[in-house]
Amino acid sequence: MRFIILFILFSVTIFSQEKKVSEIVISNTKKMNSDFILKIIETKVGSSLDSLKVERDIVILTRLNGVSKVEYQIDLLTNSDYKLTLNFTESYTIIPLLNIWTTDGFGSYRLGLYEYNFLGRNTVLGGYYQYNEFNSYGINFSSPSLFSANVGAEANFQKWNSKEPIYLNNNKANYQYTNTSLEILGIYKFDFQNLIKFGTTFFNEKYNYIDGATATDIPQNLDVNKQLYKLQYTFDNLKYDYFKIDGLKSNLYLQYVVSQNNFQDKFVIGWNDLMYYKLVGANGNWASRLRLGLASNSKSPFAPFAVDNNINLRGVGNIIDRGTGTLVLNSEYRHTLFEKNKLAIQSNLFVDAGTWRSPGGNLDDLFSSNNIKVYPGFGIRFIHKKIYNAIFRIDYGYGITKNANNGIVFGIGQYF
Repeated sequence: MRFIILFILFSVTIFSQEKKVSEIVISNTKKMNSDFILKIIETKVGSSLDSLKVERDIVILTRLNGVSKVEYQIDLLTNSDYKLTLNFTESYTIIPLLNIWTTDGFGSYRLGLYEYNFLGRNTVLGGYYQYNEFNSYGINFSSPSLFSANVGAEANFQKWNSKEPIYLNNNKANYQYTNTSLEILGIYKFDFQNLIKFGTTFFNEKYNYIDGATATDIPQNLDVNKQLYKLQYTFDNLKYDYFKIDGLKSNLYLQYVVSQNNFQDKFVIGWNDLMYYKLVGANGNWASRLRLGLASNSKSPFAPFAVDNNINLRGVGNIIDRGTGTLVLNSEYRHTLFEKNKLAIQSNLFVDAGTWRSPGGNLDDLFSSNNIKVYPGFGIRFIHKKIYNAIFRIDYGYGITKNANNGIVFGIGQYF
């Protein structure tokens, strides 16, 4: 049936340019704002009927927060007029946040509340409070189409406190790390596949020594004001069918940080995440992420790339090392074991592998056996199809390279 509709639309586009879209009907929406939908789609009332535009519009709409699925229907009204009906399946987007874990014997938690589709316009608004031996909180706002279909803005305020390990000649010191920041970004979409974010972050960083190793040339207290200039370019060619994903996506991050201290002067950092998703049969989904990153190569214990459970290698532990360069490959096979109207369960088999350049080291560090870490593992996903991003994941990673750890990693949403 879909092929027949596409054939009709293609024929209309090629041979009958006078055929017009005289009406667009938004059907079955409960929260999505109809004016917003009409603003962001390429097909407009009065325009020529274009099969390629309609297909792109379906991709655009299924990427919106709170939209699970969109189907369309074309009806002939007269010899030259057509009606386009867009039928929506929405998901619930007011999501409470609750994470509980233990660190060094302390009970830790994060509480928050986020609206991912504020006013039905794909706007994210929310905040969180975290206790992890220290108090942290943040407020977040993001509206990619705030000013027009292609122009938006983002603003984030955060006060983050945590215990951070710093490595001094293979010895570890613990510092209390405090980051207070205000970030303001502009968003511009060139088309439905290409987007940039650009702006600045004003922040203050503090490091206060707690315990562990010390060195005469490493301060026990730091208090530094910094400014970060950011550019993010995204190429997105993903197609979604609820929790199943197919296609290619690339995120390039470039940052220039201005600071004045003896341990982290002005520096540049950049990394790219290349993600590839492939549907395998009716129930399989292969997913891979390749991350390549480099930063100014100063010999400092405060290097920007961390080796961490929740960032790159499942099972490795909480910030076990740092570096000024990184190369990481995460690859996993997700298989749907159970799926009904609202719920689904996925199994997950994965391999996480990564390597780092030591602070002040050479690019050869990336190929040193001492720095390469490989963590295969398995996991499970519990998915609520009617709630936005409601994927609860549990993964167990086991290191097979030397001096490896193993452990369980919990989280909300897919790992990547």
